[in-house]
Amino acid sequence: MFIYEVDENIVLKQLKLQDANELFELTDYARDYLREWLPWVDTTIKPEDTLAFIDHTLRSAELKTGFTTGIFFKKKLVGLIGFNHLDWTNKIGYIGYWLSPDYQGHGIMTNAVRALTDYAFAKLELNRVDIRAAYENKKSRSIPERLGFTEEGKIRHAEWLYDHYVDHVIYGMLAGEWYRF
Repeated sequence: MFIYEVDENIVLKQLKLQDANELFELTDYARDYLREWLPWVDTTIKPEDTLAFIDHTLRSAELKTGFTTGIFFKKKLVGLIGFNHLDWTNKIGYIGYWLSPDYQGHGIMTNAVRALTDYAFAKLELNRVDIRAAYENKKSRSIPERLGFTEEGKIRHAEWLYDHYVDHVIYGMLAGEWYRF
């Protein structure tokens, strides 16, 4: 099982099926906030939906096509981060993340993204880390910007979000750039 200690307060841990209820409760608590930017919220309506999601992430990890971890702050689950997709042919990892609004503004996500980027380059030996965020999602975009990722462009109408399209901004970091940063 993947466990990565970011600092004395933050640990990234691979989710287990036993985490389903806690993750569902967190999702349900933050539902209105998460719905603004994440397309899956309306289809996560009962703990079994979260259980199926965790099962999917475990299979992705086994196949090495991606992996998802819980972000634990002082041993409490406060969000998720992981590689939504790992492209081994091109050595690219696509990071996705979300954090409960109660825990934002304390550097938790910045430190988690920094740690996962370190892991991508040092342990997975990837060449590139890619982060995509909705153009209007300034909080999410501030993370790669703060960490020195390069804003590489904008994809128009990249995602259907309930009743409208949103544009995505692409951020990239190359291994050689990260080690100089």
